[in-house]
Amino acid sequence: MRIAFYGSSLLSSYWNGAATYYRGILRDLAARGYETTFLEPDAFGRQQNRDIDPPDWCAVQVWPPTEAGLRQALDVAAQADIVVKASGVGVFDDALLAGMVRTARPDALRIFWDVDAPATLADMRALPEHPLRAALPQIDCVLTYGGGPPVVEAYRELGARRCVTVYNALDPDTHHPVPPDPVLAADLSFLANRLPDREARVEAFFLRAAELAPGLRFLLGGSGWAGKPMPPNVRAIGHVPTASHNAFNASARAVLNVARDSMAKTGFSPATRVFEAAGAGACLITDAWTGLDLFLKPHAEVLVARDGADVAAHLAALTPERARAIGAAARSRVLAEHSYAQRGAALDGVLRAELSRRRDRSAA
Repeated sequence: MRIAFYGSSLLSSYWNGAATYYRGILRDLAARGYETTFLEPDAFGRQQNRDIDPPDWCAVQVWPPTEAGLRQALDVAAQADIVVKASGVGVFDDALLAGMVRTARPDALRIFWDVDAPATLADMRALPEHPLRAALPQIDCVLTYGGGPPVVEAYRELGARRCVTVYNALDPDTHHPVPPDPVLAADLSFLANRLPDREARVEAFFLRAAELAPGLRFLLGGSGWAGKPMPPNVRAIGHVPTASHNAFNASARAVLNVARDSMAKTGFSPATRVFEAAGAGACLITDAWTGLDLFLKPHAEVLVARDGADVAAHLAALTPERARAIGAAARSRVLAEHSYAQRGAALDGVLRAELSRRRDRSAA
């Protein structure tokens, strides 16, 4: 079964937090017999900041962000059984969506894969003429990176035939325990790119905790934080490539997760970083969100904070022994219930059922 997948980037996580999600899902699908061509634009410096070489489980075509490059990329859709347009490609998003609908074979499955559903839904509600809203009747299925029942219901209300959540997960071959790196040592580490709907919550949970615990070391990874005023005990190190994520997570006494504003307000979804940290055996502290206990058990597998004061209190009480115990429990849980092998098995069933329905409709 051939898939043409239009996304931001498979090869680079630079300003592209969905990279490890795409890799985990598509690698598992390859083991189930799917042949995917991932089409990504040469944009935003990602090709200059690759984390991986093109893998043997997925073909990758990098297209120039021009009208000619767009046309060449869309030609691939005509050869596929399943055509996927992900959100947030970053260039020609509307044209790719329209091109997918127009170019795919009549019997091919058309999928919109939303890796930032709360933001997409907010845009569609604000703009009745939004291109995706207009295209939903021609799309067979919407897949979302997360969001749970609130996001599924919102998409159905806007006209989606079907919406299915495919949560982040762990690829244990990529994210696993490693020895700590003294260069990355910290009492609390946090990895996230600087985004407008994340910054206030980073200030409230991470920077405020640093202010309240001046004797502790705080490490901030991710792009865009240069020039941001920070307490003196915070060290910002910029982009952290995927190959360094294990050491980043394993070298801190605890690792912080903070949801973006949009996800905190609409639905729920554990970020990729949650499973990466758990896979490395790190002790995770997360902001509170509905649905957390579906993934990790509070107090036993994850620590939950309402604000920066709670984060600082957790750090004050957290011994190295308890941190290791929480990290080990989280790793056991995600290996048992939240691997990409489990996500891939469920997605395989969805794709085959939807493809059968599509072919029945096109034959009618």
